[in-house]
Amino acid sequence: MTAQDSAIAPTTIAVGRHAGRGGVLLAGLGVLAFSLTFPSTVWGLESFGPWSLVALRSLVAALIAGGFLLAGRVPVPDRRHWGGLAVVAGGVVVGFPLLTTLALQTSTTSHAAVVVGLLPLTTALFASLRTGSRPPRAFWIAALAGAAVVIAFTVQQSGGVLSRGDLYLFGALLVCAAGYTEGGRLAGVMPGWQVVGWALLLCLPLAAAGAVVALPFEPVRITAHGVIGLVWVAAGSTFLGLYVWYRGMAEIGVARASQLQLAQPLLTLVWSFFALGEEVPAAAPVAAVAVLVCIAVTQRAGRGAGRSGARAADRTRGGDRVRP
Repeated sequence: MTAQDSAIAPTTIAVGRHAGRGGVLLAGLGVLAFSLTFPSTVWGLESFGPWSLVALRSLVAALIAGGFLLAGRVPVPDRRHWGGLAVVAGGVVVGFPLLTTLALQTSTTSHAAVVVGLLPLTTALFASLRTGSRPPRAFWIAALAGAAVVIAFTVQQSGGVLSRGDLYLFGALLVCAAGYTEGGRLAGVMPGWQVVGWALLLCLPLAAAGAVVALPFEPVRITAHGVIGLVWVAAGSTFLGLYVWYRGMAEIGVARASQLQLAQPLLTLVWSFFALGEEVPAAAPVAAVAVLVCIAVTQRAGRGAGRSGARAADRTRGGDRVRP
């Protein structure tokens, strides 16, 4: 190593650590936004039917995204990226909101939250298959332990009986994990908000058509809760939440970021208690401590994997990675 290299190395390490902390913060803000989605959806269902709510949610979010893209004069993505954007749109913009909204007609918010707690492990598995990332053994052990805590909590609360709502939720896990993985990959080659924006615009015609068809056939009862719920799931969860989430994943890697979502069910339980008056199960604090320990281990073990995965992705894309 030359004297110049010695002088540069500490600065490079410091910048990398700062970027890692920033990525964790951004992904964590995404988790915070997502944790409010289920209570907001329940509020939205006070005013709209499930199909109307999902269509309006996507429509409002797409209009917001289109406004930002137009104001920024953002060029249309290359043709090679549209397949990935379609996966994001199908999984995160349409599939997950629709399936979870249908599930919340028969499942409580707290129950749905803990089932979706399997999303971190599902996303890490998808990311490993799609991007070739190889987190260390300690990462997988901690991730599996966190998932086991969530499963045990779910079984204990549901009495071991799966309902139709659970089937909707398991389907939501699969499509959302695919959308997160593909969106995290794309956030390495274009800004994260553009990934969200173009995915939402892809769904604009479908959302508009869905709203036109669903609204006349489902009852509409405008309430303050209903309007607030719709606004949050559209602007907060779907646009802002996905923006910071994908930007964080671009910084620290899909697998590592996904494990931050182990905290999401527990945060949702808190919001459900305050916003909906649902009773928080007595086992929740124990599960919270166990899950937080698993998160700490996955974040520590995943640092090296996130850096090596980013370098591998850079080589695959031929160095066209840009800052989100």
